[in-house]
Amino acid sequence: MARHTDQAFRQICKEQGADVMVTEFVQSEALIRDNVKAWEMVDFTESQRPMGVQIFGATPASMARAARLICDRVRPDFLDLNFGCPAHKVIEQNAGSGLLRCTPLLYDLVKAVKDAMPDVPLTAKMRLGWDHATIVAVEVAGRLEELGVEALAVHGRTKEQGYSGQAHWGWIAKVAAAVDIPVIGNGDVHDGPSALERLNTSGVSGLMIGRAALKNPWIFKELKATLTGAPSSAATVSLQERWDTLLRLAELTLEVYKSRLGDRDVRWMLDRLHPLTQGLPGSRRLRDQFQHCYTLTDLRRLRDHHLAEYPL
Repeated sequence: MARHTDQAFRQICKEQGADVMVTEFVQSEALIRDNVKAWEMVDFTESQRPMGVQIFGATPASMARAARLICDRVRPDFLDLNFGCPAHKVIEQNAGSGLLRCTPLLYDLVKAVKDAMPDVPLTAKMRLGWDHATIVAVEVAGRLEELGVEALAVHGRTKEQGYSGQAHWGWIAKVAAAVDIPVIGNGDVHDGPSALERLNTSGVSGLMIGRAALKNPWIFKELKATLTGAPSSAATVSLQERWDTLLRLAELTLEVYKSRLGDRDVRWMLDRLHPLTQGLPGSRRLRDQFQHCYTLTDLRRLRDHHLAEYPL
């Protein structure tokens, strides 16, 4: 979710019913260096609470220092530690899911952060292990509970899987059964029925939605309706509502970054808007037309043209 889960996109998700949200992960060293973009990534509004800030790194002292800085500056509702990212640039730092190959260091990181901020709730996000031959999720979960982690999100894939194949919810269920803290399941939850099945069969306390929300932020509303037995119209979002949400995301994004952008050019954010075009009629041609949009006015004109071409 890096480069997507910023303040603007989170606001869209909150409006659609997301209960608890976490920032995209931020490198502890960048925060310590007072990197402007890093601090921009952890910023959030009061309306988005309860909010967690997620950090990653490979040095216990740096992680602890970054945690203190975060809590002093933005006062999140909880701190979240990333032991799940499979990206090469993170792994080569011995961070993210790379730490699942070096659990003693992982535990040292957790202890350092907990000792530094004992009164701030601490959570973690992890994968099952490095590969299928070295699944350590149950072992790691138990140790994290002992170290004071208060909730754990588990992505049901290994580092080697990346985002391919299926999430192994059987292993997530084993983690949930092994600890007393809440376990939040993550992976292959893409609609109401899949959410209901995961909750009913895995024993998790909640569900984490990631990539599915990029093209379908209405999923939170759909899931809540499914879980409460209420009727939901989220599965049949109208063309008008899809365009309204796309334009609102563009407007919010410009507002969030206005101090740095200095103009109203929208071309740099097109990769953030593209997922919302999935499922629209003529979506491939529409994404090509996006390349000729320079301003919000251009996007609105494209919307009007598209709605006229495909009337409701």
